[in-house]
Amino acid sequence: MTSLCELQTLVRCPDGAGSVEVALDQTSRIDTAKVFAIYGKGGIGKSTTSSNLSVAFARLGKRVLQIGCDPKHDSTFTLTKRLVPTVIDVLEEVNYHAEELRAEDFVFEGYNGVMCVEAGGPPAGTGCGGYVVGQTVKLLKTHHLLEDTDVVIFDVLGDVVCGGFAAPLQHAERAMIVTANDFDSIFAMNRIAAAIMAKSRNYGVRLGGVIANRSRATDEIDRFNAAIGLERMAHFPDLDEIRLSRLRKQTLFEMPPTPALAAVQAEYLRLAQALWAGVEPLSALPMKDRELFDFFGVE
Repeated sequence: MTSLCELQTLVRCPDGAGSVEVALDQTSRIDTAKVFAIYGKGGIGKSTTSSNLSVAFARLGKRVLQIGCDPKHDSTFTLTKRLVPTVIDVLEEVNYHAEELRAEDFVFEGYNGVMCVEAGGPPAGTGCGGYVVGQTVKLLKTHHLLEDTDVVIFDVLGDVVCGGFAAPLQHAERAMIVTANDFDSIFAMNRIAAAIMAKSRNYGVRLGGVIANRSRATDEIDRFNAAIGLERMAHFPDLDEIRLSRLRKQTLFEMPPTPALAAVQAEYLRLAQALWAGVEPLSALPMKDRELFDFFGVE
């Protein structure tokens, strides 16, 4: 049986001292759709943001594919109402002979026609998540599933800067960062912005903007953005309806209507329209850790 480790190819890259990542197969580039990668601190609400943004794009008439890149494979469950088999699950079943897979083995239709894929991840402590993302894109291209797609959204694992973190940046046009209005979330955002800026030296990806989530106010986010050159593109407050949507396995567009929820839905639609129209790339200058501590007055 072929092992996951035997299938991975690691290369050193010139975008950072000791940088190691999975090599990009040039045949797996996505060039037929607008591609967005969603980043942010672990637990900040990236999957909620990604899933509802996918629905918003679909409401605009776009053909959408969402790719979950976290080993816990829960990116798309509000769309599909279940934890779908991951790419790694189905590859393991065929001893990693990808040619034996059918599209329906790893691509599942979710709410409002959004197509859903969960890349999954290697067993804890082994392998590299970057291989999984690369293999997922390669499978999608092999089965011609990207040719009929307008928008691809990568929902990326938390703020761990590794191969699994970096691999979607090889495919994305714009990277968006989800954050809350607190120090820990902004600290993670600063680190993520630095990583994206480093990768943009070699890849086509550029920073697209910031999405404020789970926050009543955005004053600290806005102050930080102004200091390093980022811009806030959307704001989603800390509503209980959003928390309940995950428990009910529903997107926000399926929840019982309330005035507050209608405003959130409208904000998602506005964000989708802005991203589809195109956002100018941002050139941020992230702070050093100590600078950030001083900026927020942390002793």
